[in-house]
Amino acid sequence: MLLYICLSLIYTAVIAELPCTVMPGILTQLDAGNREVYGVNADGNIYHWVQKDWVQIPGALTHVTVGPAGVWGVNKQNYIYKIQDNDWVQVSGLLKQIDAGGEKFIGGVNSGDAIYCVNQDGTTSRGTDLPWIQIDGALKYYSCGPLGCWGVNSANQIYYRYSVSPTACQGSQWKQVDGSLVMIEVGSDGSVYGVNADGNVYKREGICPKNPTGTSWTQLDLCSSFKHVSYDAGYLYLLTMKGRIIKCAIPESIAASLL
Repeated sequence: MLLYICLSLIYTAVIAELPCTVMPGILTQLDAGNREVYGVNADGNIYHWVQKDWVQIPGALTHVTVGPAGVWGVNKQNYIYKIQDNDWVQVSGLLKQIDAGGEKFIGGVNSGDAIYCVNQDGTTSRGTDLPWIQIDGALKYYSCGPLGCWGVNSANQIYYRYSVSPTACQGSQWKQVDGSLVMIEVGSDGSVYGVNADGNVYKREGICPKNPTGTSWTQLDLCSSFKHVSYDAGYLYLLTMKGRIIKCAIPESIAASLL
């Protein structure tokens, strides 16, 4: 089913209609990266979007992620898994949320909101005893991309981590960014989207290598409330409060103007 959702570009007062599709299924979380999409439902079932439908893959997870570092996930016991040789392999550590969007490094947070990451050399090895590095601070959600990492804490405050690299995933220091979000995701192109406590979706404007924290937030006028957002390769993926999946195409002209 095809529908149109209005995207309001506040700073130009331009209204553009986005072509959006209601995808089949109900999910509690999804992630898009490297032109792939994975998701999990309330029963812990894992799905991979293949061509025009969801394909269930073996295993049970509460959170899944896909990106340059591969496909990773955590289950309800906070055990961590990665896909290796087309199968899930358990690795060391405990996390409640994990992100594979960095340049072949991973990051995540545990049940106590402690933040951890593994450098590229750790994620690309075939070992299961990963060299986790703890990062100072406390976050409930953490996501990385080519221009750095973003996160939100238990008070819904937003932070950006400077000097993150594949060989120094711990970075150097935090900068608090204006706004309030319950979750945040960094796209593979460096774009940043998030959802606030009221279910509103926001896009960070002005992000570039010289100003990786951007300039301001633009609310997307999506005429509904959402609990999760992810972006990759020109498509915005959204989960409604009931878990319905919405996929919206972002025109290149709009995507470029928002970066």
